[in-house]
Order: sequence, then C-alpha cells, then structure tokens
Amino acid sequence: MESCNAQPSSDAVDTAPLLTHSAPLLRSRRILRRSPPPLRDAAARLVRVASTRRFMLREPSVRVRETAAEHLEERQSGWAYSKPIIVADILWNLAFVVIAVAVLGLSRDEKPVVPLRIWISGYGLMCLLHVACVVLEYKRRNESSVPVPDFQHNDDSGSNLNSRPGSETGDSEDYETEELINGDEISAAKCLESANRLFSFVWLVIGFCWIIGNGEVLSLHSPLLYWLCVTFLAFDAVFGVLCCVVACLISLAICCCLPCIIALLFALTDREGATDEEIDRLPKYKFRRTGRPEKVNGEIQESHEGVMIECNTDTPTERSLSHEDAECCICLCAYEDGSELRELACHHHFHCSCIEKWLHINATCPLCKFNILNISDSNGSEQV
Repeated sequence: MESCNAQPSSDAVDTAPLLTHSAPLLRSRRILRRSPPPLRDAAARLVRVASTRRFMLREPSVRVRETAAEHLEERQSGWAYSKPIIVADILWNLAFVVIAVAVLGLSRDEKPVVPLRIWISGYGLMCLLHVACVVLEYKRRNESSVPVPDFQHNDDSGSNLNSRPGSETGDSEDYETEELINGDEISAAKCLESANRLFSFVWLVIGFCWIIGNGEVLSLHSPLLYWLCVTFLAFDAVFGVLCCVVACLISLAICCCLPCIIALLFALTDREGATDEEIDRLPKYKFRRTGRPEKVNGEIQESHEGVMIECNTDTPTERSLSHEDAECCICLCAYEDGSELRELACHHHFHCSCIEKWLHINATCPLCKFNILNISDSNGSEQV
C-alpha cells in the first residue's frame, strides 16, 4: 500500500512490543498447570517464519496479522472470564478436591512406598488456591468494568478537550488512571497465580517420577492412591497438549488464512465495532489494472500496478498504486480489475469484503490501529 511504503524504516515491525501481555487460551486450571505459549507469541513466531522464508510476507501483512492475534487474544480473555466458564472451572476443581478427599478416606489401610497421600493433598490444595485466584480475578474484572462517573467533564466552562469523544489524549489519560488504580490488584492476582502455576509444574514432575519409578509396587499395594495419581497426571497432560495444539492451529490460521478467522469472529461474536452507517461513510473505490506483463529472468510476470478510482461521486479522485501496493494485507490477494476497495482515513486500503467484516468487530485499522470512529465523532461535534 502507498501509505505503508511511505513509512520510515524505523517503523519496521517489531514483534516484541505487541506481545508483552499474555493471556491463557482457556481458563481451566487443568490447562494452566503448564501454560502454553501465549497466542500472540505463537502467532508472532509463525508470522516471522512466513515473512522470512517461503511465504515472504511484507511488513504491512505481518503487522495486520499481529494486530489480529492481539485482538483475538483480548476476545479470548473476555470469553475465558465469562460467568459460565468461571462456574465450570470452579466446579471442575472442587470436584477434584472432593474426589481426592474421598480416595484418601477410602485408602487409609494402604501403605504406599512413596508419600502419595502428601502428593494428593498438595494437589488438592493447589486446586483450592486456583479457585481462590479465579474468584479474585473475576471480582476484580467486574469491579473494573463498572462505569465510573467522570466528574471532571462537568466543569464550569462546560468544555474539556480531554472529554471529547475520540480524543486520544483523554483516552490515554483514562487508561493510565485505570492502570494505576488496578495495578496492585493485578500484580497480586498474577503473582499468586504464577506462583501456583510454577509450584504445580514442580509438583507434577515429582508425582510423575514417583509413579514411573514405583508403578508396579504401587499398583499392587496401593491401588486407589496409585490410580488416582495416574488420573490426575493424565488429565493435566492431555489438556496441556490439547491447549498447545489448539493454540498452534489458531496461530497457523491467523498467518495463512486470516479472512477465515475474521469471518468466524464476525459470525460468532458481538459486533462491537463500527455500524453499517459508519462503514458506508468510508470512501469506496474501484481498482483498474494498468500494468503490463514484464519479462523477468526469461519468465513473463504479470504486473499488478493500477489505479484506484473513487465511486459514487461526480468528480472521482484517482490514485496510482504500485505493484507492491496493489495487494490486500488481509487476504494477501492482489487487486484484480474491478475489485471494490475501501480506504480508511489513515489512507490504508483493503478489499471491501475483508475490511468491512473487520470493522464490524473492531473499528480500528488493522494496519495502524487508527480508530475510524474518531473521524465520525469529530465531524458530529463540529456540526453541533
């Protein structure tokens, strides 16, 4: 894209800043025992490989996919802390605690060669600690999501530059204030959960070594304790592998088939982005190819350069696109003759079908994160 190529080299994609916050793929403690790589980390690795090897993704395409991975992980975090998932997670862990207590009571006559009772008791305590962490985090999220009256907007002059909708300064200050208020609670909850996760991993390794090293003896003399430990270890292993596989599949889909991910989000999630009316305000263009086939290294290669012609206007504007710019960064397809394009206020352009679904679920440019609602809000305030 023209605007993409105009950016200085210092704006080259750095995957690290976009991937500083991690969230679990699912909320279940069974999966969090040994947390898989965050979705954004896994997607970034695949995008990095694709951009340097076979697929040769250009910088704008890489940035779009990282933005999509970040958005998907934010959505996933919201789903993971929804009330049905939280209730299921709590019931699941309490069920393990009840089973552990019952087996410990029924196996009083068993004398294992290794302290399996201590291991099972520790496992149950970790379940209870995880339940406490889930409840605290759920309460914190609910409290932070409650709207707080903004009294500073009701000053005597009746105007505040930071209170205008779409004001980036006001948004950044509100975000910093919220971070300062919730910083201590976030640190406490995350530290407690991280400590529980680390201890859980060590505890599972200890249990695995005991079961592998003394399996035959334990199965004969302490069958109840032995099979309960095997069951706990098997659940953790299966769910951990499943979580990693799902994360890798989603990351691969983001890298190679981003339109499919956008279509699923468009069909299955709430459309919290722009409305149809707001999207219709964006200028629409027709693409006309002007490039001719060229012979490169003895092979004839088709040139995709062309012209964007504005639609639905008496004095249409035209803009030339080079061979590199005449491509949609979402679907990675070159523009064809007659392709319908949408151009955002940040001058980034995409296929209509690709960008409209994205804007319905997220009203920001997938390339530079410019919020298109800022333009409509500012226009409305000027008219008033």
